[in-house]
Amino acid sequence: MDIGSNIRAIRKRKNITIAQICEETGLSQGFLSQVETNKTSPSIATLENIAQALKVPLAYLLLKKEERMGIVRKEERKITTSGVENLKVEHLSSTKNVRMMLVEFPPGASTGEVPHAHEGEEVHVVIKGKIYAEQGEDHAEFGEGDSFSWNACTPHLVKNIGDEQAIVLISVYTETDHQGDLL
Repeated sequence: MDIGSNIRAIRKRKNITIAQICEETGLSQGFLSQVETNKTSPSIATLENIAQALKVPLAYLLLKKEERMGIVRKEERKITTSGVENLKVEHLSSTKNVRMMLVEFPPGASTGEVPHAHEGEEVHVVIKGKIYAEQGEDHAEFGEGDSFSWNACTPHLVKNIGDEQAIVLISVYTETDHQGDLL
């Protein structure tokens, strides 16, 4: 873990000196310097004191870089295609277990000719257009603002049944870090 670097980055961002942290926590400047350079590992109680002095939750100091807030600006979205119909997929964000995407379905386009299954759970929100969704024996039509969800291990299919392009916001949760084709 890189706790020391987290402490230093927060301290500098907030324009707090090592001396100010030491004054508030009772720690020596040498010890805090060793903590910030990851040369020593402080106890949980010491970390809690440092977190209070920095005015951040203790848990924030313990987060790995990939666990912190991820930002994807609109113009920086990764764009891929999926399925036999090459549906346009804009990747909005991704954590270890959750992916969010905007998927464009041209009129008549679907996630495939036959229902398919994969690991995870999905939540869909129809942003624009008219969608037909099928999972096992269940099926329904959805319009703008409607949502549906399912466990993706049961074969499923999503199709644009309208005359205009449909856009669906899809969030996929998987137990493992899965980067494959989830549509």
